[in-house]
Amino acid sequence: MVATPSTMLELGTKAPYFQLSDYNRKSYSIADFKDKPLLIIFMCNHCPYVRHVISKLSELIKGYKRRGVSVVAINSNDVESYPADSPAKMRIFAAENSFSFPYLYDETQEVAKKYNAACTPDFFLFNSDHVLVYRGQMDNSRPGNNVPVTGENLTEAIECLLDGKEMPTIQKPSMGCNIKWKKGNEPVYFR
Repeated sequence: MVATPSTMLELGTKAPYFQLSDYNRKSYSIADFKDKPLLIIFMCNHCPYVRHVISKLSELIKGYKRRGVSVVAINSNDVESYPADSPAKMRIFAAENSFSFPYLYDETQEVAKKYNAACTPDFFLFNSDHVLVYRGQMDNSRPGNNVPVTGENLTEAIECLLDGKEMPTIQKPSMGCNIKWKKGNEPVYFR
């Protein structure tokens, strides 16, 4: 398990367009989440970093959805090389973790490239105009470091956004397994 940091997409970036399907082949586009704050999470099923935080993350998301935050998770991994991340396995992972949000499959990996996503999990928080206001870690907890999973950094950012306060000035990169790129499809920042 090699730790890969997020690339920290530039704040103020407008959310790139996407149209993807979930594991049931229901299609979603970014337009389905207009006029609301939007949290986009690049994640997968098998990553130990995702598995380490998923219970707390699912709990946090349920609370913030009730407060008007839209959430979508995107799996961009190469499922030929990593079959544990297939759409069929996504359905199982979502059910096991009581997902209350769409979990989409980025088969071409083009959406991950548009967002400069690098690791799983990788968090991108956009305001209601879909302008990036936070990108970074959920908290300081990592598998094996004995730091409790609290979600404090992501929670602070969402609370600031909902309360109209200034966003945290220190935004630490998320850390996780690298996105499993298809051979020859790696973005420039990985070559």
